[in-house]
Amino acid sequence: MNKTEIKTAYSLSAVFSVRMLGLFMVLPVLSLFAHDLQNATPFLVGLTIGIYGLTQAIFQIPLGLLSDRIGRKPVIIGGLLVFAIGSIIAAMADNITTIIIGRAIQGSGAIAATTMALAADLTREDHRAKVMGFIGMSIGLAFASAMVLGPLISQWAGLSGIFWTTALLALIGIFLIIVIVPTPKQTRLHCDAGIIGDYIKPVLKEGTLLRMNLSVFLLHLLMTANFSVLPLIFRDNFHLPSVDHWKIYLPVLAVSFVLSLPLIIIAEKYRKIKMVFIIAVALLIFSQIMLGTNQTNFYPLMFAFMLFFVGFNFLEAVQPSLVAKYADVNTKGTAMGVYSTSQFFGIFVGGAVGGLVLQKWGVSSVFFFNALMAGLLLLVAISLPKPDYFKSHLIKLQKRYLSNPGKTQQALLSIKGIKQAAIAPEEGVAYLKVDKQSFNEASLGDFTA
Repeated sequence: MNKTEIKTAYSLSAVFSVRMLGLFMVLPVLSLFAHDLQNATPFLVGLTIGIYGLTQAIFQIPLGLLSDRIGRKPVIIGGLLVFAIGSIIAAMADNITTIIIGRAIQGSGAIAATTMALAADLTREDHRAKVMGFIGMSIGLAFASAMVLGPLISQWAGLSGIFWTTALLALIGIFLIIVIVPTPKQTRLHCDAGIIGDYIKPVLKEGTLLRMNLSVFLLHLLMTANFSVLPLIFRDNFHLPSVDHWKIYLPVLAVSFVLSLPLIIIAEKYRKIKMVFIIAVALLIFSQIMLGTNQTNFYPLMFAFMLFFVGFNFLEAVQPSLVAKYADVNTKGTAMGVYSTSQFFGIFVGGAVGGLVLQKWGVSSVFFFNALMAGLLLLVAISLPKPDYFKSHLIKLQKRYLSNPGKTQQALLSIKGIKQAAIAPEEGVAYLKVDKQSFNEASLGDFTA
């Protein structure tokens, strides 16, 4: 990568990190502190945890499309400013309703799709995947860091201290966008990294992609519902102060990450993705049943919590890969945008329904409800077709091949190993899906600029 691309990778990863850190930090502590607020009920606490997912899902695609018209940076700066305002409202709240409003405003600053599109604007075709991967890795690190920082900051400054910290992080993000992140010379549509309005309807009509959207919806429903009750169990059943909860989260996340890596390797390298997908969902079901029946037994509970994150980490890594495999080569970016929207809807429903189930039937019922949802996820996993293990490949075309896109597409499809091809004349590129076992990149020599 050149200097601009390296700078883009680091600076946009930092922007993503500070925003996601602000969202994730409240996850392990919100259920502990919100119950003490005026008018709080378990349902309203669950709604507080998940409400940002609803507004995030509502605004993500519209803001992504808006950034195509007015530019990426204005939308990202505006989104971070909205996020900061929501954080300040929540920080100053003395009742649960105001915090819900603040969290909803936080989610309205939905900049994920726009940030990915900005990354595509600033990188060359053959380095784009590296930058996207770097940004994705930063989100995982932000989640792990939040599990530690959330309990520590809450002990020092309470729940309001976390929201003031998230407001500060949003302002740091604005500074990074204005001062550090490069400004693209041109804003373009990107089939692989942006949401294109004309492709939304075809993506929503594709049955396999709809099943992937349902799968990520259910996965994040489970995760959010778990965090509506697990902090309460650690405090009430094991008398663990909130400041020490990170001592559970950090080792569980670390061990589960290590254990999920072999599953990811088996799925991708040895092309066993559907089989391991089903195994991972079975782990989720087993973990929820164990969590529902072992709330006073520390080590079985920790084992179940770790099993949940083994399955969660694997699915979190592999599901986007499956979306890319199932989507047509020219709708990949739009498919990922719709998939991400489904993920945020899952966060909302997980928080709200988890809180409602807790209020009506108690802690155990939340885990048994989750087991039923994981059972539905198992049915989705079983119904998925076997994917083709084709790799996305992006090339810059010589200008003479852009005047007749249809002819160029047919010429590319005649090359051994190329399974799908889509020409984007406005970008000057060809989006390909190739079979790496039979494809020879040298065969593209006459096409590439």
